[in-house]
Amino acid sequence: MQRYYTITQLTQEFDITTRTLRFYEAQGLVSPHRRGRQRLYAPGDRTRIKLILRGKRLGFSLNEIKDMIEMYRSAPGEAGQLRLLLDRIAARREELLEKQRDIELTLLELDDVEAGARARISELCADMPSEEV
Repeated sequence: MQRYYTITQLTQEFDITTRTLRFYEAQGLVSPHRRGRQRLYAPGDRTRIKLILRGKRLGFSLNEIKDMIEMYRSAPGEAGQLRLLLDRIAARREELLEKQRDIELTLLELDDVEAGARARISELCADMPSEEV
């Protein structure tokens, strides 16, 4: 395992910009060591970046991700962190299922509107003299 990672190594590994990594630092999500102007990230910072990106893919806000990461460092520790994670997963799942229901209803409505438009076109074409069709 590497002792430190440079900003270039991490941005390339995770396909993120240096601006993103600096933003995470400004938000207190990672805290690199400094060697002059160079930022050096510990393996723990690398792990946190990985968790941040996973959390973002799952739709969690940075504040939610930060809460989960910080809980690991203090009481109730990992067990509390896992309970919080399960609660957040349940809430996110419900939110996505609600959106899915809304999308399904919208698709059904679009089907109805489309069927009505096609039926009306058929009526209009049937009423037209054959040279206008």
